[in-house]
Amino acid sequence: MASSCPGLEGLTLEPAHLRPELLDACADLINQEWPRSRASRLHSLGQSSDSFPLCLALLGPPPIPGALPTVLGHSRLSRVAAHDHSLLVETVVVARALRGQGFGRRLMEATEAFARARGFRRLHLTTHDKQHFYAHLGYQLGEPVQGVAFSSPLAAAVLQAFSQPTSPPEPKPPRLCRETARIPSTPSATDRPPGPKLPPVPPPPPPLPAPLLSPPAVSPTGPLQQSLVETPYRDIRGRPIFWMTKEI
Repeated sequence: MASSCPGLEGLTLEPAHLRPELLDACADLINQEWPRSRASRLHSLGQSSDSFPLCLALLGPPPIPGALPTVLGHSRLSRVAAHDHSLLVETVVVARALRGQGFGRRLMEATEAFARARGFRRLHLTTHDKQHFYAHLGYQLGEPVQGVAFSSPLAAAVLQAFSQPTSPPEPKPPRLCRETARIPSTPSATDRPPGPKLPPVPPPPPPLPAPLLSPPAVSPTGPLQQSLVETPYRDIRGRPIFWMTKEI
């Protein structure tokens, strides 16, 4: 990173896979916000392609003539299952020293222009605490969508199929124990020993009804409403998460 703070002039947004010499700097920038092993981060960045998911680097002018451009920010675009004209924006980050100076807005505006130039009309994203920033950029609260991390249509279809809720399997009737289920062979009338007849084996009980799915929780006054301070959605760790969307 440059020692002096760069300005907003001369910034460019380029696909990371077209600038492999900048992947190390991209990995360092992202790991400042979300620490992860360097090898794993570089592997993820190396998956970027024109077929999506696609990593974008916000670049500033080189600090000195002949040096590499300075990586100032990063965003990632993925396809959205069942929405041909939508993209999911992920891993949005700006260098810490540059925050609050307009670089985040410039990064998002450039990301939107990049998606719009390729025929996409809507962007989706999630945030834990930057919902007011995105609202200032025109994003509105939305519903969850399924991002597709595969470029193959077949793989995307498989992912979508497995993401659908399935009905619980119908329980099987209990099996009778061996002693109860065994019915002795019927001897002939001449070989049948005298004595009382064995009682008939009772039929197995009918199968239990399938358990009903629990309905979604609702507040006493109806479904929980979304706002920029309250959301009904949680991530896998149970933290509140805001889903937002914008027409571009």
